[in-house]
Amino acid sequence: MHTEDDPRGQHRFDQEYWERHWTPDAETGEDARRLAPVSPYLEAEIGHLRPATALDAGCGTGTEAFWLAHRGWQVTGADISATALTAAAVRADAEGMAGRVSWTEADLTQWEPGRTWDLVVTHYAHPESGQLDFYKRIASWVAPGGTLLIVGHLHAPHAGHHAHGEHGVDSGHGDHGEPREQDGHDGQAGSGHPEGSTATLAGITGLFPAPGWTVERGYENTRTVEAGGRSVSLQDVVVRATRV
Repeated sequence: MHTEDDPRGQHRFDQEYWERHWTPDAETGEDARRLAPVSPYLEAEIGHLRPATALDAGCGTGTEAFWLAHRGWQVTGADISATALTAAAVRADAEGMAGRVSWTEADLTQWEPGRTWDLVVTHYAHPESGQLDFYKRIASWVAPGGTLLIVGHLHAPHAGHHAHGEHGVDSGHGDHGEPREQDGHDGQAGSGHPEGSTATLAGITGLFPAPGWTVERGYENTRTVEAGGRSVSLQDVVVRATRV
């Protein structure tokens, strides 16, 4: 397990990295565990679905997991960070949602859950295995007829858009909407991100060919969030697919 970033300044997205990320900074008081606005893509993309079982893969402190649970889903929140999951469990108890959400500490690149879910969602997860391998892996946990929703950062430059709009901004793992400063993390593949940690719309949708999958929606979107008293532009890639 890596304990430091790559000498070239690229992040190693291992367990130690995420424990540091979710631990409040003793000097600045910055706390990535603070509540962030829920992803707008949940309501837009899966708000019409009948609640059943759901997995939030890379749930962080559980913002999306709680949104699902409050709407009737029976949710499993899985994350590599025990610190994040402890904060999520405390919130679940406080909101009386402990019976609707369970928490699992797991390295999702190695985890074998032994089951499937009717809905699998992931928001801005950064596993060491790389984005496309990760998306392919969590797709195997979608039950037949179920839905997969992927929301990721569109770091790489692409036609018609600029690269990630704010130098040094990282919206975190699982929770988002309140970007957090990360040294050496400038949103560009190969400059703050190890190889394979970014993905394009074409790359993601290519993972889900017919007849096994139907890609219901796939698009890129730029949105603005407030962070530290300033507006930050986020470029997202969103894919919703149904397992046939």
